[in-house]
Amino acid sequence: MNAIASALNACLDASCIQPFTQLDSSLQESFQNAYKPGSKQPIAVYPNTQEELSAIIKQAKIHNWKLLPWGAGSKIHWGQVGESVDLLLSTQRLNRVIEHAAGDLTLTVESGVTLKQISALLVPHQQFLAFDPAYADRATVGGIIATADTGSWRHRYGGVRDRLIGVSFVRSDGELAKAGGRVVKNVAGYDLMKLFTGSYGSLGIISQATFRLYPIPEDSATLVLTGEADNLAETKRIIMGSSLDPTAVDLRLNRDSELCLVIRFQSIPESVTEQLQIVLEIATTMELGAQVYRDNEEQEQWQLWNEQIFSGNSEEIICKIGVRPTEVLSVLHYLKNLQATEPKCVMHARVGLGMVSFNRARSTQLLDLRSHLQKKGGFLTILQAPRSIQNAIDMWGYSGSQVTIMQRIKQKFDPNNLLSPNRFIHSSGKKD
Repeated sequence: MNAIASALNACLDASCIQPFTQLDSSLQESFQNAYKPGSKQPIAVYPNTQEELSAIIKQAKIHNWKLLPWGAGSKIHWGQVGESVDLLLSTQRLNRVIEHAAGDLTLTVESGVTLKQISALLVPHQQFLAFDPAYADRATVGGIIATADTGSWRHRYGGVRDRLIGVSFVRSDGELAKAGGRVVKNVAGYDLMKLFTGSYGSLGIISQATFRLYPIPEDSATLVLTGEADNLAETKRIIMGSSLDPTAVDLRLNRDSELCLVIRFQSIPESVTEQLQIVLEIATTMELGAQVYRDNEEQEQWQLWNEQIFSGNSEEIICKIGVRPTEVLSVLHYLKNLQATEPKCVMHARVGLGMVSFNRARSTQLLDLRSHLQKKGGFLTILQAPRSIQNAIDMWGYSGSQVTIMQRIKQKFDPNNLLSPNRFIHSSGKKD
């Protein structure tokens, strides 16, 4: 470790280098949950500029150091169990706002800027960045892109890559590169923004990003419908086939095993009121219970739902799942009937993607669930689990041509396997 620190001193101030034992205890715990017992303790480095970030990675290539990039550390434990890294490469000090083009509804920031900071910047301009990720109070934009992490707003605004206009990154050889731009338009060439979204820092280190913004809606209300599953399914079908314009439509299985349909409207007050009334009339016809949430109560309800999935308990099992949209309800039925797992689940009705968490589950139950989803055109990725589960199951669940394609991409971008090694796809031909 002293040799690494000495080499880094040539390109970094000493204040940018920190021993592992001096890190925040929660970050140490997250790292230890992500890596095998006995793994060496890495050095943490905090570049202040993109140029310093580039210099660090150039040194890593020369000395063959393994790197784990992280922002706020809230999702550092997501993914496959790692073996060893030399450096924890933090983007926390890359936290500058480069440009807010309010008239063009675009924002360019460095990757260490948090979503909370962005919200504080944009609210006076009545604008917002339409991300609703896990641990939103801590999440950095680099981490959001790297994990492709967004929630119920996916229904109206699309996924992370749909809101990303441009990205700058440092390659595995330390050279700076970029894709896209700072304006909302289509350009020719490779779509590196989509490639980097969800790559978990395995292809390059994101240093800067430009996003599409939206005006803050004047009014917002959330309607929760409960009742017979078939009636909920028919109501969802009617809403999805209508001219209504919700920003979120979720089917949820809550901690009390209650199945509910959640619809959110955000627009001018007259539109929100009219659309709520239409759905309430449908709910009455379908003999469903209805509860409307507004203002602070609405915000608290969404936060509660988020915390049900992402409780912060390191022993909880958290999975990202996907299925054909027509199969969403059958998946919730399957989860509800799992024995002694206490599932909490949210499925985004339009795209068939969602999250499920379990207080406890056996590895065989997770494998059966993965098989069930795959038969319905879907997948299961385990983001977080106790070590016993991590050792028993392939966390990612990729197979066949998916693995081959990702191996080839990894080989092109990171031939020496320096970036996020043993966490995703290995360029040599094995799943990390």
